[in-house]
Amino acid sequence: MVSSDWQTDLRKRGYRLTPQRQLVLEAVDALEHATPDDILAEVRRTAHGVNISTVYRTLELLEELGLVSHAHLGHGAPTYHLADRHHHMHLVCRDCTTVIEVDVAMAAGFTDELRRRFGFDTDMKHFAIFGRCEQCGTPEPDGAP
Repeated sequence: MVSSDWQTDLRKRGYRLTPQRQLVLEAVDALEHATPDDILAEVRRTAHGVNISTVYRTLELLEELGLVSHAHLGHGAPTYHLADRHHHMHLVCRDCTTVIEVDVAMAAGFTDELRRRFGFDTDMKHFAIFGRCEQCGTPEPDGAP
């Protein structure tokens, strides 16, 4: 169900919690890491008249307002999740596409070294590391299962 904080956050910034915004926020909340197409499908379960351009415009506004965040977890469209959750990186399994959230603090040594050596300040919440999850395991060197 919609958080009263979303309504408060939007009102503080001069916006209303329209039915479309509420549906998009609820879909992002329910789906956790979802593409705009996934969000549209979820929204259309309730509101058949919503189109993809409405979803994109709404996601863009909600991201500008700091209510949602996106990450690139593959070659397709970005995925969106609520921004009020802890800042995290994404571990993406190349085999089963499972996404594991990892606190950005785990990369502190890496990001500190980038800052020290290059003066580069990282935005790790958009970061995805690809590999294989524990369930899928590591393939045998000869390709055998």
